[in-house]
Amino acid sequence: MIKELFVAGLMALKDYIATHVLTCLIPAFLLAGAMVTFINRVAILEYLGEKANKLKSFPLAGVSSFLLAACSCTVIPVASGLYYSGAGIGVAFIVLWVAPAANILALIYTGSILGGKIVISRIIAALLMAFIVGWVMTIFFGKENQNLTYQKAEDTRSAIVDKKEAILILLILLSLLLPNYLVRSGPYLNKVLIWAVSTAVMAVYALRVLAKERLKQWLMESWWFVRIIFPLLLGGVFLVGIIGKILPEEWIRNFFGGNGIVASFIATLIGAVSYFATMTEAPFVDTLMKLGMGKGPALALLLTGPGLSLPNWLAIARVFGVKKSFVYVPTIVVLGTLVGWFFGNFIL
Repeated sequence: MIKELFVAGLMALKDYIATHVLTCLIPAFLLAGAMVTFINRVAILEYLGEKANKLKSFPLAGVSSFLLAACSCTVIPVASGLYYSGAGIGVAFIVLWVAPAANILALIYTGSILGGKIVISRIIAALLMAFIVGWVMTIFFGKENQNLTYQKAEDTRSAIVDKKEAILILLILLSLLLPNYLVRSGPYLNKVLIWAVSTAVMAVYALRVLAKERLKQWLMESWWFVRIIFPLLLGGVFLVGIIGKILPEEWIRNFFGGNGIVASFIATLIGAVSYFATMTEAPFVDTLMKLGMGKGPALALLLTGPGLSLPNWLAIARVFGVKKSFVYVPTIVVLGTLVGWFFGNFIL
């Protein structure tokens, strides 16, 4: 039995490394380092910082996150890079939630499998949860973040980012998005080829426009995120593989039926622990719905499956702090449960 569990963990790790490191994590870490290095922290504080108008900064963060196709692990270096560039804690955690829970790529794929009503519900639910999470994190940690970011805000430039460096950030973002947006089926090698071409273009551009010291600073910032986050992601994925082996399929089927609060809680909790790469949640939920899963628990799993994961918990605790993880994760679990129950009984 122990050998089977160990093999299950290794297989999960193998699949994760084979399909996520090149096309997801490497560009995500480079993007995080670029945001910390190149973005003017004073400007970030003005638009997305702790003192910015929440009625503007929260919707801006939420809507922008729809365009970032990322899983619960890939989004961590992006959100933390934004945070350490000077964004408010509420803004950072809105990005941390919305990008994996309801990015446009996953929404399109969900609509093709489960229909438009589920997609609209997913968008509304993700934004409602995001804004509540943003306020909760601000209430608990806003003053702490405000002191941190304003101590760091020493950049005197007026623009958010220089033109040449903005182009570089865009090229990094394209190397993260294009493999997922252009290749939705077929061999994974196709994604790798697109990533390789876009990364080569980005690298050539960086070497041409960046001074040696600026380039070194960017790579060192990116390496900081790799060193802090990557080992925890690997360990978390290994544990998820073991958990997936332990959970019996019959148990999941029995407890997911109907739209009760217990069914939504179970769906939310399993989604919050398990790892789902973006877009993989839709066919999985479709299968469970065909076996009798209620629409409310299905929505809860669609949100928390890609939005949270055990590796995500560990990395958040490492990058943002244990206290923030202990506030964020239970808040999402509670909100996911309530959203599943409400939408299942009154909307879907």
